[in-house]
Amino acid sequence: MVYPTQELRLRQQMALAPRLQQSVKLLQMTALEFTTAVEQALASNPFLEDPDELEDDLPAAAEGFPPADPPQPAPLEPPPQDDLPPPDAPAYSGDYPTRAQGDGPDRDQGLWVSAPISMSQRLSQELGNYQLQARDRLLAEYIIDALDDDGYLRTPLSSLWEDAPRGAEPVPDECEWMTALRLVQQLDAPGLAARDLAECLTLQLAAATGISDELRTLALRIVHEQLERLARNDCVGLRQQLGCSEDALREACALIRSLDPKPGGRYSAEAPVYVVPDVFVDKWQSRWRVLPNRNAMPQARLHQTYAELFRRARLDDRSPMAQELQEARWLVRNVEQRYITIQRVAEAIVKRQQTFFEYGDVALRPLMLREVADDLDMHESTVSRATVGKYMVTPRGVFEFRHFFSRELATDTGGSCSATAVRALIKEMVEAEDPAMPLSDVALTQQLAASGILLARRTVSKYRGQLRMPPAELRRRH
Repeated sequence: MVYPTQELRLRQQMALAPRLQQSVKLLQMTALEFTTAVEQALASNPFLEDPDELEDDLPAAAEGFPPADPPQPAPLEPPPQDDLPPPDAPAYSGDYPTRAQGDGPDRDQGLWVSAPISMSQRLSQELGNYQLQARDRLLAEYIIDALDDDGYLRTPLSSLWEDAPRGAEPVPDECEWMTALRLVQQLDAPGLAARDLAECLTLQLAAATGISDELRTLALRIVHEQLERLARNDCVGLRQQLGCSEDALREACALIRSLDPKPGGRYSAEAPVYVVPDVFVDKWQSRWRVLPNRNAMPQARLHQTYAELFRRARLDDRSPMAQELQEARWLVRNVEQRYITIQRVAEAIVKRQQTFFEYGDVALRPLMLREVADDLDMHESTVSRATVGKYMVTPRGVFEFRHFFSRELATDTGGSCSATAVRALIKEMVEAEDPAMPLSDVALTQQLAASGILLARRTVSKYRGQLRMPPAELRRRH
């Protein structure tokens, strides 16, 4: 006789307070999304007002006075943690500086265009939304970095660790690699990071919606067992092997043919992305500084008159108006906190990547989210949200904050360099080569080794492919 058993499981689950949920949501928005959200709040919540609209309504007599000079930003120095408002501080009054109205070349919105977002950049963005241990994030980044242009992982997982920095121990086991692989396969478009066509199609079928379980099961059987017959369009053989009806087979085959066998190809065709930058970076008195883009900083402050009327009315704290007042206070505080966080993260990036602004990608140093998080005493997930979809205008172009984060590669001197810097070096080598005798991947590997950068040949081939540069035999010109 089998007796029923009872099992008690305890599970800890952290739920964010509504104010923190709003703070997280606002922080991860792009500048355009954020502006739209604040404008909607101003239009719907009577306890909020826009300070800029009040400035526009000043008496005409004030127009005769010259405008005050805007305050000059201080040199680049990350603000101390003590300067941040405490969590329970009173609502911010809304005394924001006026918006910059400069029309110089660095303010030309027509120049605010970033390069097309690559597949690896997009996946790294998605990865930033996950709270992960540093090692788990590193393994996922290694997998993302190894994907080819079609979105496949052609390199064995065990080989990805060959270019790890010295002392990066212990060597990941198969379970760790598979966990990281499953995570990457959940990012963005289904089918990415597959190791063969069958796995690519399987991932897409698993993510497909609006189909019956019977159709999904039949399509999966074809993918796993009869892919060659499908390629030959052998309908008779498929029906014999699967024992299904002609209508069911036709529907399953149509479903499979609707899938994308090269999911990575969609990224190469993306158009340039026009963005609203969050900050500007320039050189002032021999030092690099970060200036906020005031035009991308919608303002909101508490409408003191309405708030005072509500207080005098002594309405029930659970009334709808009380909830709106509370939400207004949260929004004002979270809007200001978003500005502070993005500014501090941008300053930390510029502080650590000084050589990039002087010399370009070849001088980009390795940088991980954890380093910035430790510098600013923030959680790594907060830094991640403050870098995804946030852009800075620099003398070298428009860059997403994430551009400045690159994994570490070892050098023969015991030092390190960034993967981005290595790609920039490979690009320089190819551009400087003799067109009649182009450099093979072996030759590129040797030249990098002569510079102290030790990489496997297939890693160099992968980086060359990421730069959209064909192999040597296709670059040769007579």
